[in-house]
Amino acid sequence: MSTFLYTHEACLRHDTGRAHPENPDRLRAVLQALEGDEFQALERREAPRATREQIARVHPEAYIDRVMSAIPEKGLSSLDGDTVLSPDSGEAALRGAGAACAAVDAVMSGEARNAFCAVRPPGHHAEPSQAMGFCLFSNAAIAAQHARAMHKVHRIAVVDFDVHHGNGTQAAFWDDPDLLLISTHQMPLYPGTGAASERGAASNILNIPLPTGSGSQEFREAFSSIVLPRLSAFAPDFVFISAGFDAHEADPLAGLKLHEDDFAWATEEILEAAQHGCGGRVVSLLEGGYDLQALGRSAAAHVRALMQS
Repeated sequence: MSTFLYTHEACLRHDTGRAHPENPDRLRAVLQALEGDEFQALERREAPRATREQIARVHPEAYIDRVMSAIPEKGLSSLDGDTVLSPDSGEAALRGAGAACAAVDAVMSGEARNAFCAVRPPGHHAEPSQAMGFCLFSNAAIAAQHARAMHKVHRIAVVDFDVHHGNGTQAAFWDDPDLLLISTHQMPLYPGTGAASERGAASNILNIPLPTGSGSQEFREAFSSIVLPRLSAFAPDFVFISAGFDAHEADPLAGLKLHEDDFAWATEEILEAAQHGCGGRVVSLLEGGYDLQALGRSAAAHVRALMQS
């Protein structure tokens, strides 16, 4: 079995306007970084569209209609000050959520060992009834509910190491004791959520805020002493990674000081825990990362770890 890479050209057509940090060059940087000889063994797949049924397991029908009806026929429109839409944004968002669901199918069938979804817009800020933070649909939560509905996988964990708190995943998981979110993130920082006191209805949310300026030592200590023990104790049937690379020291939107080696190490540790707990069932989803060179190097390190598991 190999690692699958899901992406789609529509994700490059999602236009957010001049100087927007979440722009098509981000995905180009990731895909270019995965073109080298060492990545030739990646099984490259075209992301399908998510169905309305898949999305509606997380987002109310009225919200789906509101987002899709806001897609402009030409030019740009905005759902909020950060979340911009263009004529191809709806297609890109459907392909992003569809990639996550297809990756679950491939891993559950044994066709793939694990998978990385190189898609945009990202998803972890999209709450069930609110688009925000560049995100339209909550891809990780949609994929988690797809795994449940189609594969009878019940206990699901998301490990989110994006520098920003995954408030959308948290909102989608809050009331379900068999859905675990573990998030490391800088605080204070957008979106202002993610305090350690936010624990979910059944203590199924584990937020690990890191002070501005934290680097490899603080991140790895938090992972080793808090993230991994909790992940192992939860004994998930499936693990998702919200793989944001904006905790890199070069990123312009935040203030943590990680390097690509830290993302590779964290990926390896998650994979080892998943191997012991659920036979290595892991799907990773691209979230943030806004310095193009750091993003490309970090994504390559992450995928390299997936392939070597």
